[in-house]
Amino acid sequence: MSWEHFAHEADIGIRGIGATREEAFEQAALALTAVVTDPTSVAERNAVEIERWAPDEELLFADWVNAIVYEMATRNFLFGRFAVNLDGKRLKATAWGEPVNRERHHPAVEVKGATYTALSVARRDDGAWIAQCVVDV
Repeated sequence: MSWEHFAHEADIGIRGIGATREEAFEQAALALTAVVTDPTSVAERNAVEIERWAPDEELLFADWVNAIVYEMATRNFLFGRFAVNLDGKRLKATAWGEPVNRERHHPAVEVKGATYTALSVARRDDGAWIAQCVVDV
């Protein structure tokens, strides 16, 4: 499992790679956190439950990313660990994190939301899953 960023003009791409779709969604969420701060600096103090439904897995992924952005903005939180369960077109997840501590987290930017640019949830030839999109910063 891993995550990475990819360049996209003024915005930034997030990509999660995993053995399962769930792992790819979790890793992409970590990539989202890494746009703002080092995910390893985020303590797992509070759990937030997230549930979503969408007509297909790509829209579900974009909605997942936007749900995390919403929770970060409304709670003034950062998240450092995620557990995702996918059942068809439904997502149930838990995100663990803590309130932003500007002195410790040094937030770099504010993520505004997921875009449909480069939006993809797909299985690679080697069997790994990739979930990705560009986020507006």
